[in-house]
Amino acid sequence: MTKNQIEELQTIFSEKNVLTEIEDMVAYSYDASHVEVQPEAVVFATSTEQVSQLMKLAYREKIPVTPRGQGSGLSGGSVPLKKGIVLCMDRMNRVIDFDPANRLITVEAGMTTADIDPVAVKSNLFYPPDPGSVSFSTIGGNVAENAGGLRGLKYGVTKDYVKMMKVVLPQGDIVTLGNKCVKHVAGFNMEGIFVGSEGLLGIMTEVTLALLPIPEHRESALAIFNSLEGAAQAVSDIIAAGVTPSTMEFMDNATINAIQNFKDCGLPRDGAAVLLIETDGEKNSAMTEMATVEVEVKKNDIREFARAKSSEERDRLFEGRRVALNALASVKPNLILEDATVMRSKLPEMIRGIINIADKYQLQVGIFGHAGDGNLHPTFLIDMQDKDEMARTEKGVAELFQLAIDLEGTISGEHGIGLEKKPFLKDQIGGEGIRLLQNIKKTFDPLNLLNPGKMFDMPDEQSA
Repeated sequence: MTKNQIEELQTIFSEKNVLTEIEDMVAYSYDASHVEVQPEAVVFATSTEQVSQLMKLAYREKIPVTPRGQGSGLSGGSVPLKKGIVLCMDRMNRVIDFDPANRLITVEAGMTTADIDPVAVKSNLFYPPDPGSVSFSTIGGNVAENAGGLRGLKYGVTKDYVKMMKVVLPQGDIVTLGNKCVKHVAGFNMEGIFVGSEGLLGIMTEVTLALLPIPEHRESALAIFNSLEGAAQAVSDIIAAGVTPSTMEFMDNATINAIQNFKDCGLPRDGAAVLLIETDGEKNSAMTEMATVEVEVKKNDIREFARAKSSEERDRLFEGRRVALNALASVKPNLILEDATVMRSKLPEMIRGIINIADKYQLQVGIFGHAGDGNLHPTFLIDMQDKDEMARTEKGVAELFQLAIDLEGTISGEHGIGLEKKPFLKDQIGGEGIRLLQNIKKTFDPLNLLNPGKMFDMPDEQSA
């Protein structure tokens, strides 16, 4: 970047909120994926107007801009692939408006997911989306990736709670999309286009989210199985019985032992797999549903079914699930975490397929995830310095994605495409699907300056 461009950035954001020294920008050159690219400048926004001014400058000077929250993304979405400017949004973290009468909260995009509930709980409300990164991922990032979470089975994912948003378009225009009303069909569903757009179409600065009343009661239980197939089949049986648990999390033996080595959370080291299940709602209803769950899981290859006797016991079990990724990361130098997703009825086939892939390529794989909505996290434990292991892993990951597609599933249930899954997107949506995405991108961002190189490539003649 030129001296004049940097000075203009300093005028917009102030000198202290602009980084240009290499050593200061290292932390903003990567996210939780395995790609690292050094930006030319890093800026920290504190207002929508600043973001607008930045995009006007970037478009005039043809400088790529990569928006970033806390950098917790797992697909490379916030890596500045084309260098340029990294726009950090995490200082835009205020509550703009809390409206308990209409069960709505409006927050800036840099607010962490976990910071919403302390505000909402004062009116007996909560925000249902519950990603594993809840304590540090931002709302803007959640919306950009359409994040899911542990409660996705019953309560849905981020897109189900986005009512309205303020967006800065690539040329710097500021628009408000959506509406606070329960019903709203004036024009296209534009807010829906931005959910899951991975920062390619515009920069969200404020988001209005729907809230729900806190359930009266919850029942939690741990089901321990003698086989992976038993656990997978139990998931289908529970749903078929008409029960919709608020949470139904799956962990295999490798994940269980990694967690116990990392932190004692009371999980059984000798269990082939466990399901962590929770029902909630009106007390009698939650208890009745859990009784049905117990009947259904006992039809399968189960060793033990134990209900949590206290909130402390429940929290201990759920802590085990939340530290699963960190625990697996401690097993080997590196890991590749995927989020292939299938319909619940295909879960047994998916798990068998993952095991076959691991055996075929002699790979160490831990499996955990949101079994209730078919969203698994096969985690390849690797050493990236081992070229032979990396070659086998790449083949295994490619087969995993194809397996998901063959089972009418998807290559990503919640982490997004970004850089990591970009080579495989065409396999799922086809060439016409890619061209449709390219056309939408070109309409919003004709110079391809906003988060370029992510999700899909643009034709050369449309790239800047």
